[in-house]
Amino acid sequence: MASVTFDDLMAGLYAQANPENVAGMARFGINPERALGISVYTLRGMVKKVRDHELALRLWQTGVHEARLLACFCDDPAAVTPDQMDAWAADFDSWDVCDQACTSLFDQSPHAWTKALEWPAREKEFVRRSAFALMAGLAWHDKRAADDDFLQFFPIIRQYSTDGRNFVKKAVNWALRNIGKRSPALMQAAWEEAERIRAIDNPTARWIASDAMREFKKKMEKMNDAGTLSHPGI
Repeated sequence: MASVTFDDLMAGLYAQANPENVAGMARFGINPERALGISVYTLRGMVKKVRDHELALRLWQTGVHEARLLACFCDDPAAVTPDQMDAWAADFDSWDVCDQACTSLFDQSPHAWTKALEWPAREKEFVRRSAFALMAGLAWHDKRAADDDFLQFFPIIRQYSTDGRNFVKKAVNWALRNIGKRSPALMQAAWEEAERIRAIDNPTARWIASDAMREFKKKMEKMNDAGTLSHPGI
Protein backbone atom coordinates (compact mmCIF):
# COMPACT_ATOMS: atom_id res chain seq x y z
CA MET A 1 0.00 0.00 0.00
CA ALA A 2 1.14 3.53 -0.72
CA SER A 3 2.23 5.75 2.14
CA VAL A 4 0.93 9.26 2.65
CA THR A 5 0.98 11.50 5.71
CA PHE A 6 -1.85 13.27 7.48
CA ASP A 7 -0.15 16.64 6.93
CA ASP A 8 0.26 15.99 3.21
CA LEU A 9 -3.39 15.10 2.81
CA MET A 10 -4.66 18.10 4.74
CA ALA A 11 -2.36 20.43 2.80
CA GLY A 12 -3.61 18.87 -0.43
CA LEU A 13 -7.21 19.43 0.59
CA TYR A 14 -6.78 23.09 1.40
CA ALA A 15 -4.77 23.64 -1.79
CA GLN A 16 -7.69 22.32 -3.86
CA ALA A 17 -10.49 24.13 -1.99
CA ASN A 18 -13.14 25.56 -4.30
CA PRO A 19 -15.58 27.99 -2.60
CA GLU A 20 -17.83 28.08 -5.66
CA ASN A 21 -18.37 24.34 -5.41
CA VAL A 22 -19.24 24.68 -1.74
CA ALA A 23 -22.23 26.85 -2.62
CA GLY A 24 -23.38 24.23 -5.08
CA MET A 25 -23.09 21.49 -2.45
CA ALA A 26 -25.69 23.22 -0.31
CA ARG A 27 -28.17 23.11 -3.18
CA PHE A 28 -27.82 19.33 -3.27
CA GLY A 29 -28.60 18.94 0.42
CA ILE A 30 -24.98 18.63 1.56
CA ASN A 31 -23.99 20.56 4.68
CA PRO A 32 -21.55 23.23 3.44
CA GLU A 33 -20.17 23.96 6.89
CA ARG A 34 -16.47 23.00 7.01
CA ALA A 35 -16.63 21.84 3.38
CA LEU A 36 -13.96 22.65 0.80
CA GLY A 37 -15.80 21.85 -2.43
CA ILE A 38 -13.60 19.00 -3.72
CA SER A 39 -15.10 16.24 -5.87
CA VAL A 40 -15.35 12.64 -4.68
CA TYR A 41 -13.41 11.58 -7.78
CA THR A 42 -10.48 13.77 -6.73
CA LEU A 43 -10.67 12.59 -3.13
CA ARG A 44 -10.61 8.92 -4.09
CA GLY A 45 -7.53 9.57 -6.19
CA MET A 46 -5.71 11.09 -3.22
CA VAL A 47 -5.90 7.83 -1.23
CA LYS A 48 -6.34 5.32 -4.03
CA LYS A 49 -3.73 2.87 -2.71
CA VAL A 50 -3.88 3.79 0.98
CA ARG A 51 -5.24 1.57 3.76
CA ASP A 52 -4.41 3.13 7.12
CA HIS A 53 -6.78 2.91 10.08
CA GLU A 54 -4.96 5.39 12.32
CA LEU A 55 -4.74 7.90 9.49
CA ALA A 56 -8.47 7.54 8.89
CA LEU A 57 -9.22 8.23 12.54
CA ARG A 58 -7.11 11.40 12.47
CA LEU A 59 -8.77 12.60 9.29
CA TRP A 60 -12.22 12.04 10.76
CA GLN A 61 -11.40 13.99 13.91
CA THR A 62 -10.70 17.14 11.89
CA GLY A 63 -14.40 17.57 11.20
CA VAL A 64 -13.58 18.79 7.69
CA HIS A 65 -16.12 17.42 5.23
CA GLU A 66 -13.63 16.22 2.63
CA ALA A 67 -11.21 14.88 5.27
CA ARG A 68 -14.04 12.72 6.56
CA LEU A 69 -14.67 11.42 3.07
CA LEU A 70 -10.96 10.61 2.77
CA ALA A 71 -11.27 8.71 6.05
CA CYS A 72 -14.05 6.59 4.55
CA PHE A 73 -11.90 5.82 1.51
CA CYS A 74 -8.62 4.98 3.26
CA ASP A 75 -9.71 3.15 6.41
CA ASP A 76 -9.20 -0.59 6.75
CA PRO A 77 -12.62 -2.30 7.07
CA ALA A 78 -11.11 -5.12 9.11
CA ALA A 79 -9.89 -2.61 11.71
CA VAL A 80 -13.22 -0.79 12.08
CA THR A 81 -14.82 -1.35 15.48
CA PRO A 82 -18.48 -1.19 16.54
CA ASP A 83 -17.70 1.82 18.73
CA GLN A 84 -16.12 3.61 15.79
CA MET A 85 -19.16 2.92 13.65
CA ASP A 86 -21.46 4.31 16.34
CA ALA A 87 -19.30 7.39 16.85
CA TRP A 88 -19.01 8.18 13.16
CA ALA A 89 -22.71 7.61 12.57
CA ALA A 90 -23.49 10.04 15.39
CA ASP A 91 -21.28 12.62 13.62
CA PHE A 92 -23.00 12.33 10.22
CA ASP A 93 -24.47 15.65 9.14
CA SER A 94 -24.64 15.13 5.37
CA TRP A 95 -26.10 12.33 3.29
CA ASP A 96 -22.96 12.01 1.18
CA VAL A 97 -20.64 11.32 4.12
CA CYS A 98 -23.22 8.92 5.56
CA ASP A 99 -23.56 7.03 2.29
CA GLN A 100 -19.85 6.89 1.52
CA ALA A 101 -19.06 5.62 5.00
CA CYS A 102 -21.75 2.96 4.76
CA THR A 103 -21.11 1.78 1.20
CA SER A 104 -17.34 2.28 0.90
CA LEU A 105 -16.29 1.14 4.37
CA PHE A 106 -18.85 -0.05 6.91
CA ASP A 107 -20.54 -2.57 4.62
CA GLN A 108 -17.19 -4.38 4.34
CA SER A 109 -16.61 -4.53 8.10
CA PRO A 110 -17.34 -7.62 10.20
CA HIS A 111 -19.98 -5.61 12.10
CA ALA A 112 -22.04 -4.43 9.14
CA TRP A 113 -24.97 -6.83 9.56
CA THR A 114 -25.24 -6.14 13.28
CA LYS A 115 -25.39 -2.38 12.77
CA ALA A 116 -27.88 -2.68 9.91
CA LEU A 117 -30.22 -4.40 12.38
CA GLU A 118 -29.40 -2.14 15.32
CA TRP A 119 -29.45 1.38 13.86
CA PRO A 120 -33.04 1.57 12.55
CA ALA A 121 -34.26 2.01 16.13
CA ARG A 122 -32.09 5.12 16.57
CA GLU A 123 -34.14 8.27 16.18
CA LYS A 124 -31.42 10.56 14.80
CA GLU A 125 -32.08 11.05 11.08
CA PHE A 126 -28.65 10.21 9.69
CA VAL A 127 -28.11 7.29 12.06
CA ARG A 128 -31.38 5.74 10.91
CA ARG A 129 -30.43 6.50 7.31
CA SER A 130 -27.14 4.70 7.95
CA ALA A 131 -28.98 1.47 8.71
CA PHE A 132 -30.74 1.43 5.37
CA ALA A 133 -27.67 2.64 3.48
CA LEU A 134 -25.86 -0.33 5.01
CA MET A 135 -28.60 -2.68 3.83
CA ALA A 136 -28.29 -1.24 0.34
CA GLY A 137 -24.51 -1.58 0.45
CA LEU A 138 -24.62 -5.15 1.70
CA ALA A 139 -27.03 -6.12 -1.05
CA TRP A 140 -24.59 -4.75 -3.59
CA HIS A 141 -21.23 -5.76 -2.14
CA ASP A 142 -21.57 -8.82 0.11
CA LYS A 143 -21.24 -11.53 -2.50
CA ARG A 144 -20.92 -14.29 0.12
CA ALA A 145 -24.29 -13.63 1.75
CA ALA A 146 -27.21 -15.91 0.93
CA ASP A 147 -30.46 -14.48 -0.41
CA ASP A 148 -32.23 -15.63 2.75
CA ASP A 149 -29.95 -13.40 4.82
CA PHE A 150 -31.66 -10.36 3.35
CA LEU A 151 -35.19 -11.45 4.17
CA GLN A 152 -34.73 -10.29 7.78
CA PHE A 153 -34.50 -6.72 6.50
CA PHE A 154 -37.99 -6.65 4.98
CA PRO A 155 -39.97 -6.30 8.25
CA ILE A 156 -37.62 -3.48 9.29
CA ILE A 157 -38.02 -1.74 5.94
CA ARG A 158 -41.78 -2.01 6.34
CA GLN A 159 -41.70 -0.77 9.95
CA TYR A 160 -39.81 2.41 9.07
CA SER A 161 -41.49 3.06 5.74
CA THR A 162 -43.68 5.66 7.45
CA ASP A 163 -40.75 7.85 8.53
CA GLY A 164 -41.35 10.89 6.35
CA ARG A 165 -37.98 12.54 6.88
CA ASN A 166 -36.38 13.04 3.50
CA PHE A 167 -33.04 11.36 4.18
CA VAL A 168 -34.68 8.39 5.88
CA LYS A 169 -37.41 7.64 3.37
CA LYS A 170 -34.99 7.79 0.45
CA ALA A 171 -32.66 5.34 2.18
CA VAL A 172 -35.52 2.96 3.04
CA ASN A 173 -36.49 3.02 -0.62
CA TRP A 174 -32.86 2.49 -1.65
CA ALA A 175 -32.52 -0.55 0.61
CA LEU A 176 -35.70 -2.12 -0.77
CA ARG A 177 -34.62 -1.52 -4.37
CA ASN A 178 -31.07 -2.80 -3.93
CA ILE A 179 -32.16 -5.97 -2.17
CA GLY A 180 -34.66 -6.63 -4.95
CA LYS A 181 -32.05 -6.18 -7.63
CA ARG A 182 -29.67 -8.68 -6.04
CA SER A 183 -31.26 -11.81 -7.54
CA PRO A 184 -34.45 -13.06 -9.23
CA ALA A 185 -35.65 -14.65 -5.98
CA LEU A 186 -35.11 -11.45 -4.02
CA MET A 187 -36.72 -9.43 -6.80
CA GLN A 188 -39.91 -11.45 -6.31
CA ALA A 189 -39.69 -11.18 -2.51
CA ALA A 190 -39.06 -7.42 -2.67
CA TRP A 191 -42.02 -6.97 -5.02
CA GLU A 192 -44.28 -8.78 -2.56
CA GLU A 193 -42.89 -6.67 0.30
CA ALA A 194 -43.50 -3.50 -1.70
CA GLU A 195 -47.12 -4.56 -2.13
CA ARG A 196 -47.46 -4.87 1.65
CA ILE A 197 -45.87 -1.46 2.16
CA ARG A 198 -48.08 0.14 -0.48
CA ALA A 199 -51.14 -1.03 1.45
CA ILE A 200 -50.13 1.02 4.50
CA ASP A 201 -52.27 4.13 4.89
CA ASN A 202 -49.34 6.54 4.82
CA PRO A 203 -48.09 8.78 1.98
CA THR A 204 -44.41 8.07 2.65
CA ALA A 205 -44.96 4.32 2.63
CA ARG A 206 -46.95 4.54 -0.59
CA TRP A 207 -44.18 6.59 -2.24
CA ILE A 208 -41.46 4.16 -1.11
CA ALA A 209 -43.39 1.18 -2.43
CA SER A 210 -44.60 2.73 -5.68
CA ASP A 211 -41.16 4.07 -6.60
CA ALA A 212 -39.55 0.71 -5.91
CA MET A 213 -42.23 -1.16 -7.84
CA ARG A 214 -41.72 1.04 -10.90
CA GLU A 215 -38.05 0.07 -10.92
CA PHE A 216 -38.83 -3.57 -10.20
CA LYS A 217 -41.34 -3.70 -13.04
CA LYS A 218 -38.76 -2.53 -15.56
CA LYS A 219 -36.22 -4.99 -14.19
CA MET A 220 -38.73 -7.84 -14.13
CA GLU A 221 -39.71 -7.22 -17.74
CA LYS A 222 -36.06 -7.53 -18.76
CA MET A 223 -35.69 -10.68 -16.65
CA ASN A 224 -38.85 -12.16 -18.18
CA ASP A 225 -37.52 -11.49 -21.66
CA ALA A 226 -34.30 -13.26 -20.68
CA GLY A 227 -36.22 -16.15 -19.12
CA THR A 228 -34.66 -15.71 -15.68
CA LEU A 229 -37.84 -14.96 -13.69
CA SER A 230 -40.26 -17.84 -13.29
CA HIS A 231 -43.04 -16.02 -11.41
CA PRO A 232 -43.03 -12.33 -12.32
CA GLY A 233 -45.93 -11.36 -10.08
CA ILE A 234 -46.89 -8.42 -12.30
